[in-house]
Amino acid sequence: MRDLNDRVAVVTGGGSGIGRAIALALAPRNVRVVVVDRDASRAAAVEQEIVAAGGDGVGRSGDVTVEDDLVAARDLCLERWGRVDIVVNNAGVLAVGRPEDIPLTEWQRVIDVNLLSVVRSIHVFLPTLLAQGDGHVVNTASTNGLYPYSFDRLPYSATKAAIIAVSEALTLYARPRGVGVTCLCPGPVNTNIAEQVRFSGELTTIRPPRLGLVTAAAVGDLVVDAIESGRFLVLTHPEVHDILVRHAADPDRFLADELATFDHAD
Repeated sequence: MRDLNDRVAVVTGGGSGIGRAIALALAPRNVRVVVVDRDASRAAAVEQEIVAAGGDGVGRSGDVTVEDDLVAARDLCLERWGRVDIVVNNAGVLAVGRPEDIPLTEWQRVIDVNLLSVVRSIHVFLPTLLAQGDGHVVNTASTNGLYPYSFDRLPYSATKAAIIAVSEALTLYARPRGVGVTCLCPGPVNTNIAEQVRFSGELTTIRPPRLGLVTAAAVGDLVVDAIESGRFLVLTHPEVHDILVRHAADPDRFLADELATFDHAD
């Protein structure tokens, strides 16, 4: 999608963090942005930021676990601008704990928000993009879906790995039909995702990947560049590429090396 001028985008989880950064990075390219967030006040605040900077945006309350809310966002785009071009599936939550302590209800919550929201979005938006023969989908996964560096967030890891698989397969179907797909795999980013964490059992700390912290604004710019260039995989930390090469070359050795870094008293 070389020309973003006059495009229309929907960004879920757009009221804060990476979603907000993507919305604010799209708006200066003359993209009309619908910001969807469960927190209506945050969605409205991002709308105000976009408008104050001279852009065109709408903030609306929406829950990605409710398909009708995604339909409402799509219909808003079609009624106001006559099209929707870019769909950013960014909403996500975390369940943290020892594998035996995380209850099934938390697995269900994380799968519903992180993974099934992408499925709902595909059902709602993809027919419109295919009918146009033009568009772009961005799915937010994680480095934690690319390779293992922790055991304390299995539902999150599982859903993010699934999003990567869905995104790769969707590319095979959608790209020949004019619709691009980008899979964002962020490492540590300075966001407020901690608000969405639920802890189970005695584990009270999250094991981070051994990567530096980057800003959400930098990630927003990377995503917009990927939409323009049609790039599939976006890594917020370039060093992850070498980690993936090591992981693919010898998974057993990779896991052995990771195990050596754990405190086995945990």
